[in-house]
Amino acid sequence: MNSPQFTAEPSPSPSPSPSPSPSDADPYPHPVPYDVIIAGCGPTGAMLAAELRLHDVRVLVLEKETEPAPFVRIVGLHIRSLELMAMRGLLDRVLEHGRRRPAAGFFAGISKPAPEGLDSAHAYLLGIPHPVIVRLLEEHAIQLGAQVRRGCAVAGFEQDDEGVTVDLADGEQLRARYLVGCDGGRSAVRKLLGVGFPGEPSRTETLMGEMEVGVPQEEVAAKVAEIGETNKRFWLRPFGGGAYSVVVPAAGVGDRAEPPTLQDFKQQLRAIAGTDFGVHSPRWLSRFGDATRLAELYRVGRVLLAGDAAHIHPPTGGQGLNLGVQDAFNLGWKLAAQLRGWAPEKLLDSYQTERRPVAENVLDNTRAQMELHSTEPGPQALRRLLTELMDIDEVNRRLIEKIAAIDIRYDFGDGPDLLGRRLRDIDVEQGHLYGLLHRGRGLLLDRTARLTVGGWSDRVDHLADPTAVLDVPCVLLRPDGHVAWIGDDQQDLDAHLSRWFGKPAN
Repeated sequence: MNSPQFTAEPSPSPSPSPSPSPSDADPYPHPVPYDVIIAGCGPTGAMLAAELRLHDVRVLVLEKETEPAPFVRIVGLHIRSLELMAMRGLLDRVLEHGRRRPAAGFFAGISKPAPEGLDSAHAYLLGIPHPVIVRLLEEHAIQLGAQVRRGCAVAGFEQDDEGVTVDLADGEQLRARYLVGCDGGRSAVRKLLGVGFPGEPSRTETLMGEMEVGVPQEEVAAKVAEIGETNKRFWLRPFGGGAYSVVVPAAGVGDRAEPPTLQDFKQQLRAIAGTDFGVHSPRWLSRFGDATRLAELYRVGRVLLAGDAAHIHPPTGGQGLNLGVQDAFNLGWKLAAQLRGWAPEKLLDSYQTERRPVAENVLDNTRAQMELHSTEPGPQALRRLLTELMDIDEVNRRLIEKIAAIDIRYDFGDGPDLLGRRLRDIDVEQGHLYGLLHRGRGLLLDRTARLTVGGWSDRVDHLADPTAVLDVPCVLLRPDGHVAWIGDDQQDLDAHLSRWFGKPAN
């Protein structure tokens, strides 16, 4: 039996540099200080910066806030996002700061057990404080050499054939080849770009905060259990240190720029529960609505949108952060390929054609979940019916896979069902497959041990391993882990290497 071989063109990992300088591979005749400016240093912006730095792209991240948000809310990393963290060697670091829970009960809060045998080595949800995941991703980007500047708001920009000139609120001008708006649902970049953001405004609003209560925990738990039978937008949960996380429907739709008051919480708690539980000493108070909007375009020339700048939806199912991080994984290697000069025609445009339909599906499932949260008789009847149907394993599994984003299949043309899907973290002789993807390059997993990546070795690695746990002969993986080709013919492989990774270097 042939022994496994892993070949990759050696290259040093990108390292921080105090001041940007033109790349030796610079295809542009005039030096531009930055390849990419990213507006927004949330999870999407930080992850995109890191993905670009894996390819030695000169990145500057601008964050309008001078300090991270002072409040701590728990967010959930779903299966696909955990897989992406594993692909870049981040998972162990993230797991240290989170709490695992079963991959169940996501869809409209309907409590069902996790399906057995979900197709992932990371089939769980990880609850992690939002500021912590932001910090970890920002540190990752900085370690790879990205520059982050806080207190810098984008006030305007102009693009031309060679780049984008970005105006900051303080009057400073910066120059880059591309600008990416990762600056949230109220994105200044999207508005300045003039891209439409159609959808539905908020019809309902929910108050969320962290505060102490003045009654025994047993009394709180009993009332929450009683109301929670019909109202899924109401809870008080112990958070630690004597504080509770409090969520309660608002009286109406207000100005989201104005934070709610403690009195607002007391009023709504009394209206719904008959008591305000003696809440006091708030640590932070916020509100969120159920607005649902999708950008008409993800790219206009040299300006792109990602994360909440491209799509907003209600938080039910906990998909927002995950959707944005996954946008960054799809965009990063494609934008880097464009900058490095080897991108095939329309590769960068495939960011929109692949990711916008995914966002459409997320918006639709959150619309459905919000209907199921209604306390009206019709939606409650529908909820009871769906609860019954979810006792069927296939129904429960389908909904979990949808929320966890492991059901995504990009349209790469005709072929086996695996084509266009992500490949799970399978066992290989060198350990685990995802451990070979840390550098953000393509990978040929070759069970025949007779194929080669030839002139693409500067951007695609090759693992010859006849023992790999895979029921097809060979697969070509893109840097985001999606299967771009299946087969065992060298000529056919070369055609697909050209399709995804451009012309060979020699």
